[in-house]
Amino acid sequence: MGQGKYTAHIAVVASAVGLSLAVWGAAALMDNEAAAGMGGAPTSQSPDAKPGAPARVAPRKVPESIAHAAEAGGSAVNITIDDGPDPRWTPQMLDILKQNDVKAVFCMVGPMAKAHPEIVKRVVAEGHRLCDHSVSHDTTMDKKPFAYQKQEILDAKKMIDDASGGARIDYYRAPGGAFTPASRHLAAGLGMRPLGWNVDTKDFEQPGTASIVNTVKNELSNGPTILFHDGGGDRSQSVAALRQVLPWLKENGHTFSFPVVTTP
Repeated sequence: MGQGKYTAHIAVVASAVGLSLAVWGAAALMDNEAAAGMGGAPTSQSPDAKPGAPARVAPRKVPESIAHAAEAGGSAVNITIDDGPDPRWTPQMLDILKQNDVKAVFCMVGPMAKAHPEIVKRVVAEGHRLCDHSVSHDTTMDKKPFAYQKQEILDAKKMIDDASGGARIDYYRAPGGAFTPASRHLAAGLGMRPLGWNVDTKDFEQPGTASIVNTVKNELSNGPTILFHDGGGDRSQSVAALRQVLPWLKENGHTFSFPVVTTP
């Protein structure tokens, strides 16, 4: 994750997208929603909302702690997929997930979601969950001022929200795990549970399909949340590994779940 070339690539895309004053206006609106209350009921549209626009959903109250556990507990595992959506690799991963009847969390980089709304909508339509993975994929976010972190989180949320048509974004995953208490507080206030991982497949480094598969097998005892990638470069090894890992997990008695969002 977070290699220099990829960070530079995302930075260029983000620059092309632009961070307008309209985005900051949306960010302020989301802050107000978070401060007003954490109910889960749909909110009514404002009088000047565009006809046919999806009703926005008020954020749920979620913990600020970083989630790792599976909602289903037991032997369930969570498949999480970062850095897309990518028009080449994400559809292939979606096909594999569908063939195996598995749902996953897609942690999306804002500009990629904005560039490929049709894939974002497919992710939602097929029952997967969305996760905010920032705008620039800056793995040094935790060393930057909070204003910068806030912009990265809120602008990406706006891009993913627009691309999906208003679907709920359940999680926020800091690039490279670069969380801060302030960024976790902000994300949780917007109903996005901070999301960690237990098994880093190292697929971003392209170590070979066999290595990725073996990492899952050898490190699953660390916990249930497994990290793959569908963006940031050639993900052919990731696709091949996912195709092998899902049946292996089933054969070894594992079921599939989502990471916990709320606290019982």
